[in-house]
Amino acid sequence: MMQELKIGNKTARIPIIKGGMGVGVSRSKLAGAVAAEGGIGVISSAQIGYDEEGFETDPNACNLKAIEKHVKAAKKQANGGLVGVNIMVALKDYKDHVKAAAFAGADLIISGAGLPVTLPELTEGFDVKIAPIVSTEKAARILLKMWDRKYQKTADLVIVEGPDAGGHLGFSPEELSQRGQLDYDLEIRKIIRTVGAYAEKFDKKIPVVVAGGISSREDVLHALSLGADGIQAATKFVATRECDANAAYKEAYIKAQNSDAAIIKSPVGMPGRALHNDFLEKIGQKSLKVKKCYGCLESCSPHKIPYCITDALIRAVKGDVQNGLIFCGANVGKITKISTVREVMKELTV
Repeated sequence: MMQELKIGNKTARIPIIKGGMGVGVSRSKLAGAVAAEGGIGVISSAQIGYDEEGFETDPNACNLKAIEKHVKAAKKQANGGLVGVNIMVALKDYKDHVKAAAFAGADLIISGAGLPVTLPELTEGFDVKIAPIVSTEKAARILLKMWDRKYQKTADLVIVEGPDAGGHLGFSPEELSQRGQLDYDLEIRKIIRTVGAYAEKFDKKIPVVVAGGISSREDVLHALSLGADGIQAATKFVATRECDANAAYKEAYIKAQNSDAAIIKSPVGMPGRALHNDFLEKIGQKSLKVKKCYGCLESCSPHKIPYCITDALIRAVKGDVQNGLIFCGANVGKITKISTVREVMKELTV
């Protein structure tokens, strides 16, 4: 049986984290539903305010407003369950997003797409737990050592994201092309050992959660057999009634085969996995001119990037699934019907 997930003074009855998916795919409706079922519901802060009035002229203000609105709405729906916010390090307004999530009462801040080196400082004084996403033992070791030296703090939870995950990936294109040859189980065990050393040093339990391609009870059992304390799944929750995305977005998942999941180059500066469609065909042939910059990424030069990721993700979540970017995990083909959060949780629960 799966054990509850204790993160300091916070406890999730079921050790399942619903991964953050932006833009707008995982907001309060989906996160609140997962939290209400006993898992940890996670909101993605990436351009979360895309449908707020004034977004075109002041996206940052709209995003900060939406973070507060969706965290509070999810907490209200959660019935005492835990609500987290996934905030990408690559965001230009990363610090503002972290502060807004903490101030709004998020239980957990999950941070990836780069190493969240300043996260302990930004959350100082708030009752919010911090969880970095890492894909290698080296990244875990570097980050935890840095936090120890600079802040005399460590992680409250660590998420290990493997090569079968959706969205932005912490691997090189070469590693992803050879992922079938990678002994990622070994890497997971190494990360667990490294995290364990810091848990011992700080005299606290630091749960390790495994993510990437988890779509069945067997996947969950395998992760637990490696020593993980829980799992994170995202793709599995897209084709649910509670998901915040447009119905056409969910239908694209249902129609997809695993072979439709393609590795792309993201303006974030990392490889990503997304569904093959007309948009991917276009960017595979030439760069698409950026007509408007939303200032979302710290290191983005509009005249150098192959396309605007904000524009592409917003088109998709609104339902234009052929001309938008649809991130997905490697096992997207296993999704064959519209389900509910409760049903997905039951499928994954051991």
